Formats: sequence, C-alpha cells, structure tokens
Amino acid sequence: MRNYKYTVFTSIIEENIKKGILKHGDRLPSVRNIKKEYKLSLSSVQSGYDYLIFKGLVKSNPRSGYLVDVKIAKREAQNLSNLDTLPKNAVFREHVMLTSHRKNYEDIVSLNAAVPSDLLIPQKLILRTMQQTIREKGAALLRYYPTNGSLELRKKLSQRSAQHGALVDDEEIIITDGALQALYIALAVTTNPQDIVAVESPCVFSVLEVIANLHLKVIEIPVTNEDGFDAGFLRNVCTKNEIKAIVVTPNFHNPTGIMMSDEKKKEIYKIALQHTIPIIENDIYGDLYFNGSRPSTIRNFDTQGLVLTYASFSKTIAPGIRLGWLAGGSFFSKAERLKFSLGRSVSPLNQEVITKLLSTSTYDRHLRTFRRQLEHQSILISNQLNQFFPDNSYTSFPQGGYSLWTRLPSTLDMKVFYANCNKFGINFTPGDTFSFTENYDHHFRTVFSQHITSSTLDSIKKIGTSLKS
Repeated sequence: MRNYKYTVFTSIIEENIKKGILKHGDRLPSVRNIKKEYKLSLSSVQSGYDYLIFKGLVKSNPRSGYLVDVKIAKREAQNLSNLDTLPKNAVFREHVMLTSHRKNYEDIVSLNAAVPSDLLIPQKLILRTMQQTIREKGAALLRYYPTNGSLELRKKLSQRSAQHGALVDDEEIIITDGALQALYIALAVTTNPQDIVAVESPCVFSVLEVIANLHLKVIEIPVTNEDGFDAGFLRNVCTKNEIKAIVVTPNFHNPTGIMMSDEKKKEIYKIALQHTIPIIENDIYGDLYFNGSRPSTIRNFDTQGLVLTYASFSKTIAPGIRLGWLAGGSFFSKAERLKFSLGRSVSPLNQEVITKLLSTSTYDRHLRTFRRQLEHQSILISNQLNQFFPDNSYTSFPQGGYSLWTRLPSTLDMKVFYANCNKFGINFTPGDTFSFTENYDHHFRTVFSQHITSSTLDSIKKIGTSLKS
C-alpha cells in the first residue's frame, strides 16, 4: 500500500482520537504549525486534513480551524466468564433467523449482508476484464481446469502471500468455489464427526453452520475487545480436552472487526504446536486493512504445516465471483482428494479473470479505493451508533473488514429494539446468530459495506433516540 507523507501526523491524530485523548470539539494544530513540526509541504498537510475530513474524524471551521468531529464511546471489557470449557453439540437455537430470509427486502436498508454493495463493486473493471478474457481464451474456458486450479493463478496467490511474509507453496494451494467450501474441506480433512473443535466466540454464523453440518462438538473461545482470541482460555481448554482443530479469524474478525497482534498470533500457534492441533485460519478480510500495511497471518509463523489458511475474492471484488482458495499445509493431499469429490473444477472464466487482475496493479488500485470507502463508512456508522444509542451501550471501532459489533444494555427489551428497526427500515444481524450460547442476545452486527446515505444515518439516529425515550 502506498504510504502518503501526511500519515506522519494524521496517524497520531487518529490514534489520539481513538484513545480519547482528543475529544469531540477539540481544536487541532494549524496547517502552518503541522508544516513546521513535521517538515511537510503545505499541500501535504492540507491533503492530510482533507483525508481526516473524508474519514469523518475532523471538520473544518472557518474561524476555529480544524476540530475533532467524532465521539468515541468508552470501551468496556466484555464479560464472557460464563463461556463453558466443556464441549457442547453444535446445535442452533430454534429462534435463530438466517438474515438472508428477511421479509420486505426492497423496503429495508440491509446492514446485515456481508457483501459489497453494487455501488462499491468495480463493475466496469470486472466486465471489461471478463470480455478481454473471453476474447483471449475462447473455447479453452469451456474445458475442465485442474482439480486444484489454474497453476498461473496459484502462483499469483503464492506470490501475494509472500509479500506479507507467509510462505505458501503454489503446489499446496487448492482453488475452491468460494471461502465456505474451503472451510468445509479444511474441517473435513482435520476432524471426524463428534470431534471437538475450538472456535472463536462470537463467530460468524456461516462458520457455525459448517461445524453443525459436520456433526462436530464445539468449545467457544471468547474474543476480547482489545486483542481478539483469548489465548489463556484456549490454553486451558486444550489442556482439558482433545481438541482436533482451532478455527480462527485473526485479521478483522467477523463480527467484531478486531485484528490480533503478531504476538497473539504467535501465542496461538505455540499452543497449537504444543498439542499438535491444526489451525484453520480465515483470512478473507486480510486485504481490507484501513491503515498501515497488510497484516500478517498465523501462517507466517508456521514451520510444521499445521496451519490451513483460506480466503476468497467475494469480499474484495464481488460476491458473484465464486472463487476462494485453501492453502492445505500438511493436509494438502487429503484436501485435494475431497475437493475432487465436491466438483472437479471451479469456473475457468472466474479463475482467468482473477489471474488477469492479479497480473497487473489493477487489483491493488481497486483495493486502495475500496478500503478508504469502507473506512469512511465504518466511521460514519460507528459515530452515529455511539452518539445516539443509549449511553451504556458500546460499538466497536474496527481496524478493517466489514463489521461493527454493538452491545446494548442488558436491561433493554430486544423485542422493542427489533420492532424499532422494522419501524425505521433497517436490518441488523442479531447477536444470537453468532454463538451456540445465549451470550450475545443483547448484541447486533452492522455491516458497513453497503451504500450508506443520509437517510441510513437518520434511521439509525431515530432508532437510538426511540430507545433512549
């Protein structure tokens, strides 16, 4: 990612806002003072403040200069002490409603679908690339491709992994029909029915569905506010139980948006290595970081082939590009055989389109724009939730990805909350879909990859105001 000169001061301002050192309405240093202190040009300083305005953190006042324009809610630790260290059957509660089956979809602002909106999808780029691919490849696109995918595409994926320090051999990569198929393969080759897996809590419901369909038992590991997966809890669980796999999303966890530190990733890997437990790592959001550089994966630290990493292009390009991949590590042979039984070849056209996008700077240019749009929208919505919802509620401040995670007061009647959501025309994802427990009944997830308008923000304000009254 290109590092702009102005980040030398904007990153400090952002961090001080998030920590609460700079508060709503505080005056920021003048352009000339910033220029002098950081030895930047006037245009670089101006661009930096424009960037902070675009992100919704700062506003310009003709008389007062630049002011902080966002309220950050006080961060409180989640109380997950009632998570059980004993395995349980992966059974959904009867009242869980899958968010893809809401009524009156056309009348609702859907902040529950974790896909990019039509306005954020690079439609012209995709269609133009498809046309070029069809002209160049012709009838070759109508034949079977190798079971584990195009060699050229696998090489591109291996090269991209190496750029952030993960050594992934192209010979161990399997191209899959989306990320969910990759997860299914990874779980199926590392476990048997009734085996115990450790999974993050809260956890995206699609992962829980795969676990349930494979008839596995689960132990939920709490995800803390600050640094994600609770390694101490995991260590205790692995000592007391025969865990067969650990399923984790280290980068921009869904639904909390948290990114693990490298130290935490190493700690989890060390625990897995000690007990010889494979780690199934979801890196689907890894390219969607808001600041700095592309984060590492647990695979970066793997020396024994214990880590199976999977991802896809559905979140970064378009959901209709059904193309994911799995780096199988030492489980590659079993994974390859299973992939063949699930369908010999992923769409040759989609494989060639992604290969062409990765062959130039096109994909990375798209990502730079996309990340800025996502970050801006995440700030708009988190600010709205923190400002207008009850004072003792809390909304996360994500570092990347798609999701905001909100905790509402335990005294609030959730039937009233969801009735207000229907009344004002917004769908959130209920927190109870992210666990086999009842820990998240007073939580909900907001997806900020949809098109956010002033009407959307106004509806959020009305819901929050109604809850306060």
